[in-house]
Amino acid sequence: MTSSDIRKAYISFFVKRGHKEITPSPLVPENDPTTLFTSSGMQPLVPYLLGEKHPQGTRLVDSQRSFRAQDIEEVGDNRHTTFFEMLGNWSLGDYFKKEQLTWFFEFLTKVLKLDSNKLYVSVFEGNKDIPRDIESASIWKNLGISDDRIFYYPASKNWWSRSGPPEKMPVGEPGGPSSEVFYDFGTQHSNAFGQKCHPNCDCGRFIEIGNSVFMEYKKTESGVEKLSQKNVDFGGGLERLTMAVASEPDIFKTDIFYPIINQIEKTSGKNYIDNLNKKAMRVIADHLKASIFMIADGVLPSNKTQGYTLRRLIRRSIVYCKDLGIVNGVDIIRAVVPAVVNIYKDYYSYLSAKQQQITLVLEEEALKFSKTLEKGLREIEKTEKIDGKIAFKIYETFGFPWEMTQELVHKRGDTIDRTEFEREFEKHKQLSRSTSSGMFKGGLADHSVETTKLHTATHLLHAALRKVLGVHISQKGSHITDKRLRFDFSHPQKMTNEEIKTVEELINQQINKNLPVTFTIMSYKDAVAKGALAFFSEKYQDKVKVYTIGPANAGWFSKEVCGGPHVDFTSKLGSFRIIKEESAASGVRRIYAVVNN
Repeated sequence: MTSSDIRKAYISFFVKRGHKEITPSPLVPENDPTTLFTSSGMQPLVPYLLGEKHPQGTRLVDSQRSFRAQDIEEVGDNRHTTFFEMLGNWSLGDYFKKEQLTWFFEFLTKVLKLDSNKLYVSVFEGNKDIPRDIESASIWKNLGISDDRIFYYPASKNWWSRSGPPEKMPVGEPGGPSSEVFYDFGTQHSNAFGQKCHPNCDCGRFIEIGNSVFMEYKKTESGVEKLSQKNVDFGGGLERLTMAVASEPDIFKTDIFYPIINQIEKTSGKNYIDNLNKKAMRVIADHLKASIFMIADGVLPSNKTQGYTLRRLIRRSIVYCKDLGIVNGVDIIRAVVPAVVNIYKDYYSYLSAKQQQITLVLEEEALKFSKTLEKGLREIEKTEKIDGKIAFKIYETFGFPWEMTQELVHKRGDTIDRTEFEREFEKHKQLSRSTSSGMFKGGLADHSVETTKLHTATHLLHAALRKVLGVHISQKGSHITDKRLRFDFSHPQKMTNEEIKTVEELINQQINKNLPVTFTIMSYKDAVAKGALAFFSEKYQDKVKVYTIGPANAGWFSKEVCGGPHVDFTSKLGSFRIIKEESAASGVRRIYAVVNN
């Protein structure tokens, strides 16, 4: 079976057992500033695990694209990746342990036809507050798993919540004991990982292929208490299930990765079977695949939040391209992007429509970084001892993230302390704050009549850019004075003269219509649900102002969450003209514009 076959079979299996297939969430969580990326299928379902009724019912199934930044440094072995798909099924106060474990065992042995003798399981050993999970162990025994293949582990291994074991869970967080299933590849154990091999050993013999979490607890002020309902939260990595079905202990040799490796081999002229090339090829394959999915979901390289992680992935890829003798990575990018698009063409067909944009963003970042890479590497090579202060200088001068400098220093057998780097970084931030001019909310230099006009014009500009260039356009920043507006937005390439002209004409049409500019106050959640644009969710309060340009009954032209101020009718702007369009950062364009009475 291919990875695509496994995905379809899994969803079909649970649909036949009363589950509703739900739409997976974006890779970047919507309206959740607490985390950068969706890292599991349960993440968007927390309210329903806590008791809220799900509109699709009590039995759900999906395949969720996920990303875990904490695994970046782990990539390079035979099984770790940052981007992955999590097959998931849930019971929200419906079935529990017996049905879940029985069904998953049936799926593994009857549908995927795995040898049950190669399956090992783990259960929660219990602690002072929560009992040993004897029930799950008994169910596994009844299914044919012998005692010597059932292992008890503490909460560090067999308890699941988004925050880890019970002592690390914040108040209100749901969690519960888990039962994991491991596939035994039968590879030779290395004593470097301990004298005795077991399912949670890191030698590579075993790999986890599924985790059933029995989420029946919630953290409270007084400890861990039972939830009002018993839930099942299952997650199984599609990539790892594919490994088990193929009996292939190297995830990069499965159909979900090897087409990418093959393209890297062809482009570099080197072979994957050579151990000197394996880590580099694995890192490039994983990081570029993750980058492609991030960009497709609207992330662009930057020095903050998701954009920083994307930039880090791309730059690590370029460093490892150099290990393969490839100068700037552009040829690798042009070979890898279509390979990824082809792998996922059946389930993530939207990648094809965004292929050109994705390639342009990757190429621009790669070329930009490659110009400074050699200089940065020479700086590291010529410096005998790199401390945190020098690491910050390398970051500031060459754009090397801390993690990259740390990795390069480790490559030559040295260590480096992060404390001094953080101290220098904080000094830099304080200096930046002290030298920047004070601004009102929304990037306004003041609240004068002219500045208010230009602020209103940014809303028209934002809406017009999305209508002319596409809905991937999102505001990245603005600065408005009484003389001009500056508007930064996500877009991978320079605007053509025709596009600039079309945007100008569209905005002036709205000005000439003398459209009303009004606002209403509502919850942030309702604002987004009703179509208001809001690209800085972390700064909004529970109640927000939503400014609408154009009458609602005739179809508004612009609707955005904004604090104001604005003119009351568009005709007060006079006319609108773009005076300059340029690059502001990788994947970010900048427009300067004016209005005239």
